Amino acid sequence: MTQTIARDVTTLRAAVNGAVLLPGDGGYDEARSVWNGDIDRRPAVIVRCTGPDDVAAALRYAQDSGLEVAVRGGGHGYWGAAVPEGGVMIDLSPIRHVVVDPEARRARVGGGATLGELDAATQEHGLAVPAGTVSHTGVGGLTLGGGWGWFSRMHGFTIDNLESAQVVLADGRSVRASADEHPDLFWALRGGGGNFGVVTEFEFRLHELGPIVQFAMLAVEQERAADALRAARDLAAGLGRTVTPAIVCAAAPPAPFVPVEHHFAPVVTLILVGFGDPEEHAAAVAAARDVLQPLFDVVTPMPYVALQQMLDEGNPWGTRSYTKGLYLDVLPDAAIDALAERLSARRSGHTEVLIAPMGEAIADLPDDATAFGGSRSLRYVVAVECKAGDAESFVQGRRWVRDTWHALRPAAAHDGGYVNLNAEFEGDSLRNTYGAAKFDRLRKIKAQYDPTNVFRHNANIPPA
Repeated sequence: MTQTIARDVTTLRAAVNGAVLLPGDGGYDEARSVWNGDIDRRPAVIVRCTGPDDVAAALRYAQDSGLEVAVRGGGHGYWGAAVPEGGVMIDLSPIRHVVVDPEARRARVGGGATLGELDAATQEHGLAVPAGTVSHTGVGGLTLGGGWGWFSRMHGFTIDNLESAQVVLADGRSVRASADEHPDLFWALRGGGGNFGVVTEFEFRLHELGPIVQFAMLAVEQERAADALRAARDLAAGLGRTVTPAIVCAAAPPAPFVPVEHHFAPVVTLILVGFGDPEEHAAAVAAARDVLQPLFDVVTPMPYVALQQMLDEGNPWGTRSYTKGLYLDVLPDAAIDALAERLSARRSGHTEVLIAPMGEAIADLPDDATAFGGSRSLRYVVAVECKAGDAESFVQGRRWVRDTWHALRPAAAHDGGYVNLNAEFEGDSLRNTYGAAKFDRLRKIKAQYDPTNVFRHNANIPPA
């Protein structure tokens, strides 16, 4: 078997411009490593692709060899969909160009680029696309799942700003998907995940932004969690498009702007990011300070790129990570009380709950405009997460996440959730995420573009 693999790889190496790595080769272990330190798998072959032709050759090799295929963009997914045990990893890391046309307000972005690279290139021209909150996230995976960001209340999800995508299909063809070319595939790519092909380049529509935005963080001690959550919920409901709120239940970071005596203290934090008139942001902060009576707060202007990197330190590469997400139509008092009770049971500073209010520009499009997994009218995305450096803490944190998820489940729209913030989908939860009509449409498109389910190492949508 080893000799057969070696002979086949020799042919594969001759067919691609990028490196082809086997176990034991220099760079193999680095290439198979992903952000989530809980993922430790060993692909049979890693193909570091430099363009669509390399991707097509890797797909041919995998299918001829009967090996499972996985696609690595930024390697930031929770469940390690980028790394197939004993399969072929199509590694897009070398395809990380970002080309900005400031006149047309468009950006062409390689499938292996990170959000940090996208933000840096677009902000040179005072432009941005709504995309994510951690700069070492891959553009590809985030976009294909939907893509929420601080800027989304003004301009929607990342997929709402996607103009076209260059896609290598399961049969090796490279096609352009847009509103005018392969429109069904274009629809499916915008939220349907990596089920339909390998996207080697994205084209985004850009918007004026920055370079400075207004930032505020108001932290309340966990003992007052229920009252703080109610107040934050009510304050967020009254905000317009230019102020983005988020509620974070976590440990206070050991950052310079946090008083030393509160480092690592469990707190409920309301974040307010202003993209419009600074006075509007200041008024929102004043109202929040009045109601919350925070333990400490930070109010400051900051560069947009700094905002995008703000959560990087809390999400270091190699941390063991697990998350379960929920959609809520409302955030009722009963759910707040249940969450406050669960917060008091936390045994680790590595567990947290993130609540992102939706609405505004996100709700401007009808649900069937894209394949986004969820209703655009939903009010809240909730993520319950744990991050740990050792196996024992991770097991405890994961148990807390699951128990907290079940405590909040009665308030949820269903047992599905945002595909980018779930480490697993069980039973019918993925179908519930998309809804029956959208899921069935995705299955039909899957049957057209990937009838044998080559791209199944993901939140899989099986062909009809």
